[in-house]
Amino acid sequence: MTKVTPFLMFNDQLEAAMAFYTATFPDSQIRSVARTGKDGPVASAEFVVGGQVFMGYNGGSYFTFSEGFSLYVDCEDQAEVDEYWDKLVKAGARPSQCGWIKDPFGLSWQIVPRRFIELIRDPNAGKVKAVMEAMMTMVKLDVAALEKAYDEA
Repeated sequence: MTKVTPFLMFNDQLEAAMAFYTATFPDSQIRSVARTGKDGPVASAEFVVGGQVFMGYNGGSYFTFSEGFSLYVDCEDQAEVDEYWDKLVKAGARPSQCGWIKDPFGLSWQIVPRRFIELIRDPNAGKVKAVMEAMMTMVKLDVAALEKAYDEA
């Protein structure tokens, strides 16, 4: 385990969340599970999603996620953005804006193409502003539209 590990408190959906996350993202696995009783529900677990280790616990309805914490998915290109976005939506996730989507377990994700980061790192403030303004109008990020805003600035 790494020194610092995100610890996610679910209501009672830890097992379903782990199954979805590990099936959706490569380099993922469930490392260990502790159940309440021999055949009881999952109480806690350690799992890996996209190479990132997480601890999880079914803490009851007292705990909820907020947008103050999100998981950032670095996507190589538009095809990868579309792939993850579609998998999340198919599972019942609710799209928000600017590449954000909330999964059916309440956890927020940012599905971001690398090209967006490249464009906003440009030293030309006018181009960066145009890309940011275009991004603010989007739900799912669109690389072609971001590049168009950049090129036209």
